[in-house]
Amino acid sequence: MPNIKIFSGSSHPDLSQKIADRLGQELGKVVTKKFSNQETCVEIGESVRGEDVYIVQSGCGEINDNLMELLIMINACKIASASRVTAVIPCFPYARQDKKDKVGSRAPISAKLVANMLSVAGADHIITMDLHASQIQGFFDIPVDNLYAEPAVLKWIKENINEWKNCTIVSPDAGGAKRVTSIADRLNVDFALIHKERKKANEVDRMVLVGDVKDRVAILVDDMADTCGTICHAADKLVSAGATKVYAILTHGIFSGPAISRINNANFEAVVVTNTIPQEDKIKHCNKIQVIDISMILAEAIRRTHNGESVSYLFSHVPL
Repeated sequence: MPNIKIFSGSSHPDLSQKIADRLGQELGKVVTKKFSNQETCVEIGESVRGEDVYIVQSGCGEINDNLMELLIMINACKIASASRVTAVIPCFPYARQDKKDKVGSRAPISAKLVANMLSVAGADHIITMDLHASQIQGFFDIPVDNLYAEPAVLKWIKENINEWKNCTIVSPDAGGAKRVTSIADRLNVDFALIHKERKKANEVDRMVLVGDVKDRVAILVDDMADTCGTICHAADKLVSAGATKVYAILTHGIFSGPAISRINNANFEAVVVTNTIPQEDKIKHCNKIQVIDISMILAEAIRRTHNGESVSYLFSHVPL
């Protein structure tokens, strides 16, 4: 593909390499380093004048450093006369801070701030995956393509769960009901949801199962899992409600704090995540974690964007 340059930030070089390989491109030369006072320094090592530039950086690891690095890379390409700069952000940072949670609250809406920062840095277009709240697209005045892991998830379920025709797709909270019903409809199976009452963030108090999982395989589906308190509680609830097996399928496996030990002690057959966030270190400590590769979805979105084609095909298909 002529006039295209793909650069990788330091958050997820493995995914960037897979995307570049899929497109038959070399990753662009870029040097990122830190000064002794911890300021980030980025040097783009080749000309981007008049090029269609894609910068791949996920919101994981050292999130604030990686976000700053992305902003600097966007700005460096923009002021070096790139014709268009697209930020490819598989896992969008600060996506959970998308609204004021209480009446009269002084909570920030940090996702909107991140959107403003990306725009001011010079991004012309954003490609991301499974935003925590899809209205984050409206925080931008530039085009945002919010891709879905759903087609890859459906493919994984059909290929890896023999009893998938007798399963129930379960949302661990009311907020994920739309995501779960979409998958259940496509598989033509039942769905259920778990209503949870929280006393404070990251701590769950009481759970109520709405729906039937008795003598069925239960598949928990959510967009992300961080400390995994919710999904591990949910798994216990499903087993006590008579589920024969419990799987969890999550787009973004953040797995911070006690997450890995919780998964190891929970009633899961498997916890399936995509590689929007690097999982190599976590797999070493937890053999229940399995990874779906979504690099081909992002690569195809880049190819279609570069060629001026629609990406809506990717909402319901996995590129071959």
